[in-house]
Amino acid sequence: MQYPSYRTMKSAEKPKIIKVTGEGIISIRPDQAEITLGVSTEDANLSKALEINANKIGAIIQTLYNLGMKENEIQTSHYSISPQYDYIDGKQTFRNYRVEHLLHLTVKDIQKVGMIVDGAVTSGANEISAIQFSSSQYHHYYEQALSKAVINAIQKANTIAQTIKVQLSQPPKSITELPLPINGPIPFQSHVLMKSESATSIQPGTMDISSQVEVVFNYF
Repeated sequence: MQYPSYRTMKSAEKPKIIKVTGEGIISIRPDQAEITLGVSTEDANLSKALEINANKIGAIIQTLYNLGMKENEIQTSHYSISPQYDYIDGKQTFRNYRVEHLLHLTVKDIQKVGMIVDGAVTSGANEISAIQFSSSQYHHYYEQALSKAVINAIQKANTIAQTIKVQLSQPPKSITELPLPINGPIPFQSHVLMKSESATSIQPGTMDISSQVEVVFNYF
């Protein structure tokens, strides 16, 4: 009769591991904003629609320069010319042309966001697709969140080990950074800008930068 060797028995044993997930979150105040705004014009005469649109975009850009924005902080993000139709009794009837020109703005001084929006509206902007707040130091804060995530995972593993009365082997067997959805920007959504006698007040609030890790420990 043959008996399994000690080595065979050992290799058949399941590894004694504790696997935990740790999360770290850093709450900060955004220090910059990305704004997309521009002009939509409609006219049955295409040349007139193009001219009106171009004049308004030119006025908006000049206003942005006057407010301290630089050329590399302003760029076209969308430009389109499209015919518009009405459908009456199942028939397609040409109405006019629609010209849309949107600008993407990178605002480094977050205190100027409301002023820039107001200035653009006064100069002719009638569309805004998004305002997103973010941090210029995102990667710095993400590293802090990553460190907190590792500490959190170790604390969880220690709690589990103490509860089931085992000892963790040090250092951890593995530490894996887990992917997270991009959570840098905070969106502020709107669609149509209207002129107002009062200044626009836009508050960015705070944003959370988070990280997750998976940590595996052997125990005995």
